[in-house]
Order: sequence, then structure tokens, then C-alpha cells
Amino acid sequence: MSTDAVPGLVAVLAVTVATVAIGTWGLRFSRTTSDFFVASRTVRPRLNASAIGGEYLSAASFLGIAGLLLVGGADMLWYPVGWTAGYLVLLVLVAAPLRRSGAYTLPDFAEARLGSGWVRAASSLLVVGVGWLYLVPQFKGAGITLESAIGAPAWVGPVIVGLVVLVNVMSGGMRSITFVQAFQYWLKLTAILLPAMVLVIVWWGDGSPGASALSSGPGWSDPVAGGGGIGLYSTYSLIIALFLGTMGLPHVVVRFYTNPDGRGARRTTLAVLALLGLFYVWPPVYAALGRVYGDQLVRDGHADVLVLELPRLMLHGFGGELLTGLVTAGAFAAFLSTASGLTIAVSGVLTQDVTTRLVGERASVATAFRLATAIAVVVPLLVALVVGEVGVAQSVGLAFAVAASTFCPLLVLGIWWRGLTDAGALAGLAAGGLGAGGAAVLNLAGVDAPGWTGALLAQPAAWSVPLAFAVMVTVSLATAGRAPAHARRFLVRLHTPETLGAGRS
Repeated sequence: MSTDAVPGLVAVLAVTVATVAIGTWGLRFSRTTSDFFVASRTVRPRLNASAIGGEYLSAASFLGIAGLLLVGGADMLWYPVGWTAGYLVLLVLVAAPLRRSGAYTLPDFAEARLGSGWVRAASSLLVVGVGWLYLVPQFKGAGITLESAIGAPAWVGPVIVGLVVLVNVMSGGMRSITFVQAFQYWLKLTAILLPAMVLVIVWWGDGSPGASALSSGPGWSDPVAGGGGIGLYSTYSLIIALFLGTMGLPHVVVRFYTNPDGRGARRTTLAVLALLGLFYVWPPVYAALGRVYGDQLVRDGHADVLVLELPRLMLHGFGGELLTGLVTAGAFAAFLSTASGLTIAVSGVLTQDVTTRLVGERASVATAFRLATAIAVVVPLLVALVVGEVGVAQSVGLAFAVAASTFCPLLVLGIWWRGLTDAGALAGLAAGGLGAGGAAVLNLAGVDAPGWTGALLAQPAAWSVPLAFAVMVTVSLATAGRAPAHARRFLVRLHTPETLGAGRS
């Protein structure tokens, strides 16, 4: 290993040690089942917002956005805008009522609302599927980062992230991970902000050069909105997936169960909007500088590593390597925090619906939870090691599409419409899940269909979300007699502020 790789290696080791240390410190607060699943619902808005920012700003945010903007231009700004605006939709429609439901997980909410074990089972299956679909690009991104920063083989990053996440999540559950993720948000913000400011100063000192000839020539940009009707469809479909998918992401939703009450959930969401907006200012700066200094990355098809490589391209010597080490630390923190949040969400569902039965009722909840954690991490890790090249931001976008096509209709209708039935929910989940999920599988398998077929598969949300809503409503109307008797009382609980004495859990 060359001396140039030393700062990157030190950064990875430092983030790993800090993550394990904070997680171990948080272990002393984890004693009960509620601690493991929802941190006993005592996480205050500021801490919770930092933790949500830590887990939400994934590999796609830290690495993928800058690469997409470098290649695709300003049209790709829909990714950070959509990822942020999704919290506004969540704030208006879901945050407070979901907290008042008193559930631990999305399947808990589905069963409590509809009184159906079948809906719970379908929701559990989808939580695991969406979680694993989101975990794969985190592991792939870790491999890309270590390969770029220290020249490690592509399998090393995923394995390290998997092991650290296993140790942290197994040791303390949600209570422990909350502290880790809050720390990692501020580390990521620092790691992307400080190098960006230094690089802007370097660019200014170079005479403020404009974009290279290659970056303004034909063949460089392939914007989402390009290509006539197909491009316009793809843009709108992406917007739908990002705006509506946030509320259905299991690792996002589970954090709102940790707030003390519905008011705390709303305050948390407002704080998250501010924190995400502060972070997303900076990836476009890297993309703009990449248009000046990153021609070769585009030629080689390595736009995803722009954030990691730009300091070396612009600032030679130890200064460039030092900045590379800092952004490497931020990228590695992104993989660890998002993977931890996803693992918690998937593990909670597996614990309640799978591993508790495997280990037997006499075994402790902690034992079942740790077995579930191992399953939650190992399966997507193996997939990440086997599959070929995966576009980090695009893969995460597919996870949003699946979430928007399944849990978004379930939550919106379950919270705001008394007429939803178990049969309607099952039919809608099946339609949206098979539609968007099938498209995601075909994309990951490398299927590249031409024309409109390819566009419909690459961006399924524009047809799969309306399909899921339509099926859920139509079947519910056709089976109105199956509407739960407790639906009216349950909705009153969801929409009554805790200060009025209702909705306590």
C-alpha cells in the first residue's frame, strides 16, 4: 500500500473505532425490549433529527448525487430535492398519526389498523425486501470507497461495513444506534463541507476556470428530461418515487416511533428538513468543480467516485490526500449509519415474525433480535458481493419506487380513510410490490430494454403508485363489509393530540 493511501486508511479506522465506541457506550442504556426496538420512545426531537439525518444520508447522497450531476447535469437535482421534499409530505400526512399508533414497526401498524395477520405478513415481507434492496448499494458503495481511497479489493468495504453494523446493532439495538447515527450526521456534514470550501478556494486561485470542452460538448450529458416524451415520463416518475417513497422507507418510519409523542414527531421532521437542506447544498459544488477537473472520471465511467477523487485532482501532495481522507471518513460514515438504520428496521420485523419462533418463546428477546440482525446483514452482503456494477443513486431510487408503491398507499389510506379493508390492502400491496419490485429486480439483473419498455422498468413509480392506490381503493369498496369494526376508534386515536388525553401508548 502506498503512502498516499495512509490518510484514507486512518480515516476508515477512526470512523470504525468511533462508531463501535459510541455504540458500546450506548449499550448501557439498552435493557428492555422497547430499548432495542424504539429506544423506549424517549428520543427528543433534536437528537432524533440528527440520527435520522445520519441514517438517511446514504451512499447515494454522499457519493451518488455529485456523480449524477457531473454526468447528467442540473436535471439530476431532482434527486436531492425529492429526497428532502419527501419529509415535507411525511410531515403533513404521516408523522404524528403514525407515532400515536403506538406500533413498533410498519407491520405492527398494519395489523393494528386492519386486524389482519395476512396484511401483517405481507408488510413484513415488504419491509425486508425494501430494506435489503436499500442495503445492497450501501455495501457496494463501501467497496467503491475503499477501492478508490486505499486500493483495497472491492469485497473489503462491504465486509467491514457488515461486521461493524453487526457488532453495533447486536449490542444495543435502537437505543445504541441513535447516538451513533447522530454523531455520523455531523461527521458527514463536516466531511463534505470543509473539503468543498477548500476546493472552491483552490478553483478561485486557479483563475476560476470554466467547464472543460468535453463537459459542454455532445455526449457528456444524458439528463433525465432528455429524449422527448420518454425523458419527461422518467422525470415525473422519479419525482413521484422520491416524494412519496420517503414515508414508506422502513428505516425512516421506525425512527418516528422513538419520539415521545406526535408533537415530537412533527418537530423532528421539521428539524430533519433543515439538516438535509444544509447537507444537500454541497454535492452540487463537487459536481460543478468536476465539470472543470473531472473529465477523465467521466471517460472512465467512474463518476460515482468524484467526491473521493476531486481533492487529489485539484490539490496535489499531502493537502489533497488529507482532504481525501476526510471525505473518505464521511463516505464510510454514510455506509455505516444507513446500513445500521436499515438493519434495525429489518431486524425488528424479523424478530417479531421469524426468529422468535425459531429460537422458541423461552429464549430472550435479545437472542431473537441478534439472530435477526445476522440474517438482515448477511443476505444483502452476499448479494452485494455477487452482483456486478450497481449505480448507487439509481439503485436507491428503485428502493424509493418500491416503498412509494406499497407502504405509501397503505399509510395514507390507513391513516386518512376509514373504508380501507384487509382485502384491499393486500391487493394493493401485491399490485404495487410486484409491479415496482419486479422492475427493480430486472434492473439489478442488468435487463436493458429499449424505448418505452426500458423507461417503464427503469422508473416504475409513475404507473406502479397509481396502480397500487387504485387497486387498494377499488378492492376495499368491493369488500366494504370487511372494514374493521374498530376503524373509527383507531382513526380518532391517530388524529387526537396527546394533550387531549387520547392516543397515549
